Amino acid sequence: MLSSLVAKRLVNGLCQTAWRPAVTGLTSSRGYRGEAPDDTRGDLIEIPLPPWEEKQGEPIDIKRRRLLYESRKRGMLENCILLSLFAKRYLNTMSETQLQQYDRLINEPSNDWDIYYWATEAQPTPDVYQGEVMDMLKEFTKNRDQEQRLDAPNLEYLDKGSQ
Repeated sequence: MLSSLVAKRLVNGLCQTAWRPAVTGLTSSRGYRGEAPDDTRGDLIEIPLPPWEEKQGEPIDIKRRRLLYESRKRGMLENCILLSLFAKRYLNTMSETQLQQYDRLINEPSNDWDIYYWATEAQPTPDVYQGEVMDMLKEFTKNRDQEQRLDAPNLEYLDKGSQ
């Protein structure tokens, strides 16, 4: 009986330790930061992310395929749906400059919520991301035709070209 009590305390102690931050004090200009209005940030963990770099010399067809994948595989469902439907509609007709803007927009910010808030105009878009593609995304987000947007599009449309 004593050994089971000791085992429970040991397991509880290990579980509590596992939930504590292992690293504190990291700083980076790019990383995920959780936010809560009443958070003192005393236990803040900043996970450093590698800086975004534009892929130089990438063939345009490869860039379109990569951006399609990255539009579909987001950190949150809202952006997965929004960006994958946006990509389905516009990616195949974007110019090289527009593709560069879109690449930066979806890959440089470290927090997907930022992209969502900018697209829905809940927060102002930073100047670095403002441009033709952001304007297209904001207009697309308004959903003026009241399309039902509940899921990312099926990939069968790729065999038929952009619809």
